[in-house]
Amino acid sequence: MNMTAAVLMASAPMAAVQAEGTDAPFIGKQEITVKDGRMTPETLWAMGRIGSSCVSPDGKKIAYTVSYYSVKQNKGHQVIYVMNADGSDNKLLTTSSDSEGEPAWIKGGSKLAFITKGQIWEMNPDGTGRQQLSDYAGGIDGFKFSPDGTKVLFISQVKYGERTVDKYPDLDKASGKVIDDLMYKHWDEWVETVPHPFVASFTDNKVGEATDILAGEPYESPMKPFGGIEQLAWSPDSKSVAYTCRKKTGQAYAVSTDSDIYLYNVETKQTRNLCKEDATDKNMGYDTNPQFSPDGKNIAWQSMERDGYESDRNRLCVMDLTSGKKTYVTEAFQSGVDSYCWAPDNKTLYFTGVWHATSMIHSTNLKGEVKQLTDGMYDYASVAMLNDKQLLTTRHSLSEADELFTVNLKKKNEVTRITKENDHIFSQLKLGKVEPRWTKTVDGKDMLSWVVYPINFDPNKKYPTLLFCEGGPQSPVSQFWSYRWNLQIMAANDYIIIAPNRRGLPGFGMEWLEEISTNYGGHCMDDYLSAIDDIAKEPYVDKDRLGCVGASFGGYSVYWLAGHHNKRFKAFIAHDGFFNMEQQYLETEELWFTNWDLGGPYWDKSNPAVQRSYANSPHLFVDKWDTPILCIHGEKDYRILASQGMAAFNAAKLRGIPAELLIFPDENHWVLKPQNGILWQRTFFNWLDRWLKPQK
Repeated sequence: MNMTAAVLMASAPMAAVQAEGTDAPFIGKQEITVKDGRMTPETLWAMGRIGSSCVSPDGKKIAYTVSYYSVKQNKGHQVIYVMNADGSDNKLLTTSSDSEGEPAWIKGGSKLAFITKGQIWEMNPDGTGRQQLSDYAGGIDGFKFSPDGTKVLFISQVKYGERTVDKYPDLDKASGKVIDDLMYKHWDEWVETVPHPFVASFTDNKVGEATDILAGEPYESPMKPFGGIEQLAWSPDSKSVAYTCRKKTGQAYAVSTDSDIYLYNVETKQTRNLCKEDATDKNMGYDTNPQFSPDGKNIAWQSMERDGYESDRNRLCVMDLTSGKKTYVTEAFQSGVDSYCWAPDNKTLYFTGVWHATSMIHSTNLKGEVKQLTDGMYDYASVAMLNDKQLLTTRHSLSEADELFTVNLKKKNEVTRITKENDHIFSQLKLGKVEPRWTKTVDGKDMLSWVVYPINFDPNKKYPTLLFCEGGPQSPVSQFWSYRWNLQIMAANDYIIIAPNRRGLPGFGMEWLEEISTNYGGHCMDDYLSAIDDIAKEPYVDKDRLGCVGASFGGYSVYWLAGHHNKRFKAFIAHDGFFNMEQQYLETEELWFTNWDLGGPYWDKSNPAVQRSYANSPHLFVDKWDTPILCIHGEKDYRILASQGMAAFNAAKLRGIPAELLIFPDENHWVLKPQNGILWQRTFFNWLDRWLKPQK
């Protein structure tokens, strides 16, 4: 198939028109003509991507963001929309060439605050009356106005550590860095700043002088690399701020996930650690994302039990602020809480969580009585109160990008879609049928996989088939939607895809989740082979044209299976996987990950679990490689360094195995730039087609 088959055309607001007040072209909603109904990389990059949303105080309006991308300009742009709560009267508010995001209703709903150019602005709900509210020299990454409207809490970066120029002012052009502790790099950056929370007055429509809540402390709040304003919260009386922080640096930070929830009194500037006040329950893992009950009597947060285990089950903890008593209110749900919100009654919380490969909305009361509110082959990705009868949520599936929906709390599973961001594209697409498939594992357990069939599927034909290997290693194979690892674009390229929920994935109980730890070469790999062997029995699967693809732990899986597949596969693709586990232990920045998952350092010869882990390093089995492999990696990936992908590629070439290396000098663990994303897809399918489809 020609991967450039799509033709892009501009729609209102047109991609080619000039942005308001500038000479720069405005990147807005795109129109695309889809040939033959087949999804292409250009199709995916033409879609608008719905982001954050917020509800007006009266529950009648919703503001939300959408990100659009220009392949030609090789960049993205975020805009703000406002609509009625039922989805009607949807209006684009922002037409600047600068991205505008993080909308929040202020002043009783009469104004919308937002961030652009690193500062807080406001506008009327119709987009008029734009006015800058802050002029903070350090720039602002996120904000929350106090409930009484007199103060604002915001995030800004502060300097971390001593730079070369600080020590040697005459070497102001030197690029070298002198390092004496761990965590000098994180995710995709050299750590030279950390985010701090600031509280400032808000009077006369201006953000006033700010106080750094962590002044003089070298800690980060919110926590890198993914934390945002959701890790901070105002108390309903506007007197306190709850914030998430891991008060560790260097090596101590690198080996620990023990973050806590702190309560800062704005007036006295005194701080309490809420997680460590109860001597019988010290919450040693991640504690994040605090939210006060509407009456301010309780505070909730997401809590992991064990230190160093980043994929531990996220429980929902509720603390009585008067007595200090903590209650875990989702114990009846044997999976993690992904997002949550309080109900107006102060007694109910709504949350999303994965079970059996779908993410649903649930409720719990303060007694821990959990009820499931939604159903279907979907993932609900967020939850917020719209009014006392409805929730606002984001939903997607393997066949549908994110859209906003409302959920009727009075009638189970009554869900209404209120945005139509990509209907003009999806109406042209042919999508592959998605089915669940249960397979018996080697030890007699039942495993659920998602199967996606090619578009125009004919059961009388035989199709090349791909085994999808999930990353994480403990993230679910649910009804996810991806703009890169998209199973529907694989179906559009005439492949069958099987995506197993192998050992180590959430949604099937804690025993299933945790069997992967220190056992990467165990049943999780057997599960992959069981899944592909099972579907290969079908008459429409060409068992002589099987491929295996995956990223992160999925990339590790590909490298491992390359040495153990017994000639099942005819092509492999590994993206950002680790190839040499000893190398990975010493290269990664977040050492808690390798300490937990691998059991510790490879030199610990007395620990059987450690020795089992490193004995399953893929590089030890290169002598058994016999199949063409494509290795993909980003050089700004500091979680799994690009040297891993380069080493795997070099090994394959030295073994005389057909191999390609796709390297991105400017990408991290993902591929975020439009042209790189399209290059990724074209290289991906060119490689698969070369080895899995008969050459014409």
